[in-house]
Amino acid sequence: MSNIDTMSVNAIRVLAADAVQKAKSGHPGLPLGSAAMAYELWAKHMNHNPKNPKWENRDRFILSGGHGSTLLYSLLHLFGYGLTIEDLKNFRQMDSLTPGHPEYKHTVGVEATTGPLGAGMGMAVGMAMAEAHLAAVFNKEGYPVVDHYTYALGGDGCMMEGISSEAFSLAGTLGLGKLIILYDSNKISIEGSTDIAFTEDVQKRMEAFGFQTLTVEDGNDLEAIGKAIEEAKADKTRPSFITVKTQIGYGCPAKQGKASAHGEPLGDDNVAALKENLGWPADKSFYVPDEVYANYQAIAEDKAKTEDAWNKLFAEYCEKYPDMKELWDTYHDEHQAEKAYDCEDFWKYEDKPEATRSLSGKQIQKIKELLPNLIGGAADLAPSTKTYMSDKGDFSKDNYAGRNLHFGVRELAMTAIGNGLMLHGGLRAFVSTFFVFSDYTKPMARLSAIMGVPLTYVFTHDSIGVGEDGPTHEPIEQLAMLRSLPNFHVFRPADATETAAAWYSAITSKTTPTALVLTRQNLPQLDGSSKEALKGGYVLQDSVKEVPDAIIIASGSEVELAVGAKAELMKEGIDVRVVSMPSMDVFEEQSAEYKEAVLPKAVRKRVAVEALSDFGWGKYVGLDGAYVTMTGFGASAPAKQLFEKFGFTVENVVKAVKSL
Repeated sequence: MSNIDTMSVNAIRVLAADAVQKAKSGHPGLPLGSAAMAYELWAKHMNHNPKNPKWENRDRFILSGGHGSTLLYSLLHLFGYGLTIEDLKNFRQMDSLTPGHPEYKHTVGVEATTGPLGAGMGMAVGMAMAEAHLAAVFNKEGYPVVDHYTYALGGDGCMMEGISSEAFSLAGTLGLGKLIILYDSNKISIEGSTDIAFTEDVQKRMEAFGFQTLTVEDGNDLEAIGKAIEEAKADKTRPSFITVKTQIGYGCPAKQGKASAHGEPLGDDNVAALKENLGWPADKSFYVPDEVYANYQAIAEDKAKTEDAWNKLFAEYCEKYPDMKELWDTYHDEHQAEKAYDCEDFWKYEDKPEATRSLSGKQIQKIKELLPNLIGGAADLAPSTKTYMSDKGDFSKDNYAGRNLHFGVRELAMTAIGNGLMLHGGLRAFVSTFFVFSDYTKPMARLSAIMGVPLTYVFTHDSIGVGEDGPTHEPIEQLAMLRSLPNFHVFRPADATETAAAWYSAITSKTTPTALVLTRQNLPQLDGSSKEALKGGYVLQDSVKEVPDAIIIASGSEVELAVGAKAELMKEGIDVRVVSMPSMDVFEEQSAEYKEAVLPKAVRKRVAVEALSDFGWGKYVGLDGAYVTMTGFGASAPAKQLFEKFGFTVENVVKAVKSL
């Protein structure tokens, strides 16, 4: 290791330690232990350009152990991504560019929001799948315009979380040769030695998944780390897993190798001892020698030349293959989906009873033609969720051009992978499973919302209408759960028009993920349904009176009951308005005037009808309203019998209205 390399590595360590110490909060252990491998990767092996952080063909780097964020912030500062010393000094402070865990879109150079351990591993697999797919679609002989690697760095915690096993199992099956995982193996977790709960042979597990496995015995040996990275790159048929044996808190005499280095500041005296041990001025904070900055700047300038060469290659490619240039532009046109609004065929349907999952399946067949970059699949449920795109091939080790993804029974990893596909850029992704299993997707759906990644979720079998499978498969509280997520749209459509509206909203969304919650059972096409569904809630059938006697609000399969109840009530001189509420979230985004027009405050007699939990309906029903909803977990019986047993009948809705 040259002296300038040693100083450059130690600069990462010192900045990380100083940032945590000044904040009096953070995790110094990972940055101190992983600084050498991070420097070697970023300086000598990874293609990136600080002057253009969004260069399409850059290598991706995900810090899956997001608690070690000062490692990434130090790299971004030293390489010239725009983070200043002041930003590092404001680590974990209000409105700073250096929050406690890396946040996508918030800090330039951060490829994914990480923190929940293992999540970054799943998203990295998604990014590697995106690269493989786009390369298969666009590359021509002599023109590898999509040709880059995905790197993820994480530790023991990431390997303990089940999501990483789910994702790596699929990555190995798919032979993602451009995925390289760096395992910061320091054998320490918050409670002490990992031996108390984690003694498996991780490399054997990774071998079983189909990874090439490599080991670096000394985490400070840049030459050995570099050799392992190049060996990983050389294997084109398998993803690679590099175990780098490190010491947590390296360089700090009192903390090195100890659990106390993980999640708390080192302390002023220990920071001073760290600096002395590394040959750094102990009396200077956030100090980086000029020659170190010069080294990083020289490396960054050299990296820019790699993009220059790619830009030249891409220009020649576009000239030689104008049809591919046009396709490339379509893939990267965020307004392409908006063409569906005025497309008559997009809104067309057969006037017959049909399950909204089947109607959704028909919309997917239309969307796949409008959006050639639509890619997605299900957790082993495509025949049931109706999410298979005909004639578009299966994404596999032998055919990365396929657009149908088979995630296997891995809902949690599926959702992280979906996020990774979207984060990569150039693709519009969807994931799918039964609605009750949205529980398994929730942590990554939350990350979708936090990152502002408009991933589409197709959830079918949406209520007790699942029927014979019983309460384990009948969702009750899941709709309330997803509705409670900030920046997350949930649509539960009632017929074909509302299903088309839900899909239109999903594929045109720029910064908000969308869940489509769909029925197993057939529903009729409703008089009055329209594109107004795009507003989340609307008057489906109005009262004759200017001020209705009551308002029935429903979603999905229960809108039919509301319409039936209106007709029965009219026979008794009770004139009600029926409001269809496919998406509370979108309705809340409308103007106060629109919401008042749909649900006038003067009408306090309101009934909510939904075959799920009543949680969340209170703001629309009020103190004077009533509910026809679920309070238990359902049962195993034919769907029709279940709806009758739990009160989802026209007669019961009529009774609820009359009770007011």
